[in-house]
Amino acid sequence: MLWKKGRSSDNVVEDDSGGGGGGPSFGGGRGLGLGGIIIVVIVGLLFGKNPMEILQLLSGSVSDDGSGQSAQQQVAPAGNDAQTEFVKKVLGSTEDVWTQVFSASGKKYPAPRLVLFHGGVQSACGAASAAMGPFYCPGDRQVYLDLDFFQEMQQRFHAAGDFARAYVIAHEVGHHIQNLLGIMDQVEQSARRGTPMQGATGLSVRQELQADCFAGVWANHAQQQLNWLEPGDIEAALNAANQIGDDALQKQSRGVVVPDSFTHGSSAERVRWFKSGFTGGDIRNCDTFGAAQL
Repeated sequence: MLWKKGRSSDNVVEDDSGGGGGGPSFGGGRGLGLGGIIIVVIVGLLFGKNPMEILQLLSGSVSDDGSGQSAQQQVAPAGNDAQTEFVKKVLGSTEDVWTQVFSASGKKYPAPRLVLFHGGVQSACGAASAAMGPFYCPGDRQVYLDLDFFQEMQQRFHAAGDFARAYVIAHEVGHHIQNLLGIMDQVEQSARRGTPMQGATGLSVRQELQADCFAGVWANHAQQQLNWLEPGDIEAALNAANQIGDDALQKQSRGVVVPDSFTHGSSAERVRWFKSGFTGGDIRNCDTFGAAQL
């Protein structure tokens, strides 16, 4: 992937608050409601983590200054770090692509910030540890990423390559798109009405597969804009999607596959929906909620 061809985003910042946090506390302010807890927890399940361990890492809400930014101290990251520069280039591409897509519909695209952290971080969704992996917090409209996760991708998930890492960022930005389009709110409302979140056809799976599809839409448009893909790049992204399917993760951690507990979709489904977005480059091909078969 010729990632240096991209434009660097100004929306990548580094958290230097030290992260951390005590026991769970979900009330008040812009903290987690039931739907928010579900959303944050299922992000952790993507990486085969125990939900109870994740919940123990979450703490109370943080204050907000009215700008949509969480109150932890954030500073611009060092510009000479290769991984940081890579993240800035990929995020810049997502900004250019989604600005174009939204503009075609007469809408303005408010880009998210991407917060780089080390070990732990405080977000509007509570305190989180690097064990959760990358995540998007709808409360402050920010993506959170510990760069050490890229090493875990290669070592644990056997997903190497620049475009595999770019896919992870694009997936989290895909959740931002869902938030902007009101899809996350609709999911939470459906969950409150009793629609199952977990399961092979649950709301969580449909939401995650749609984020995969949105990542594919980004990849399509980014290639048109930058012509930066090299042989094997798409295969690297598809391999990453394949490695983090619910069935693959459950088989790795439990030795058995339990579809009733799926939260992100099977490996085949994740690959299929990424390809659906990439092939057509159209978000209308990403209606996972209306699909009879995932």
